[in-house]
Amino acid sequence: MLRRSQDAYGRLIYDHYRGKVSTTEIVERDDGWIAVSGGPSDYFAPFARWPKHHRQAMRWVRGRVLDIGAGAGRASLHLQERGHHVLAIDNSPLAIRTARLRGVRNARLIAIAHVSRRLGEFDTIVMLGNNFGLFGSPGRARPLLARFDRMTSASARIVAEVLDPYDTKQPEHRRYHRRNRARGRLAGQARIRVRYLDLTTPWFDYLFVSRNELRGILRGTRWCIESIIDSQGPTYIAVLCKAQA
Repeated sequence: MLRRSQDAYGRLIYDHYRGKVSTTEIVERDDGWIAVSGGPSDYFAPFARWPKHHRQAMRWVRGRVLDIGAGAGRASLHLQERGHHVLAIDNSPLAIRTARLRGVRNARLIAIAHVSRRLGEFDTIVMLGNNFGLFGSPGRARPLLARFDRMTSASARIVAEVLDPYDTKQPEHRRYHRRNRARGRLAGQARIRVRYLDLTTPWFDYLFVSRNELRGILRGTRWCIESIIDSQGPTYIAVLCKAQA
């Protein structure tokens, strides 16, 4: 798990929760590209202010829910209010602390790589906030998807937000795609870290894929695309279900 000096994202949202006015999240990519995120207020937005595709995605949620990369607990709180039993997980200690302070009943410090059947059986796995990216790479995604299969019910769904890396006209991103391909990686396999104040996360892989690339990753797993919810930007929601034998 993240040490205190590495928990940049968690400190950002904890500071925002405590009322700090100026909280800026910096995302740095391994080619030197740097961006400022949209701001932590999005992580705390009430349901009525969620993007339309996020609100639509909630219609696909049922039963017991695992919220992966829960952050400040935005989705978990909404689903709790709807009567779902939710387990919120994140690898950020301060994110989990914030989620608990905001009223998430079951929030635990667990990274995606450590989920297992020991957590119980789930009917829906939620991965909003582009959190399909937490798979990191196709090679890492497939065994995790197999694990998700074993820890979910027969009619379970994964509701995951994905960013299509090709939906851009920015030359710096297209150069990065070419760089990745030359290194034998998917074009949208980004290596990034997050900065806030004097805190910096370790470098980690974050996976952005097109719809066709998503289908390729799912090939050979029990998961298939049940529905796609488009947005007005480069992201989309993939609703995955288990293929019936």
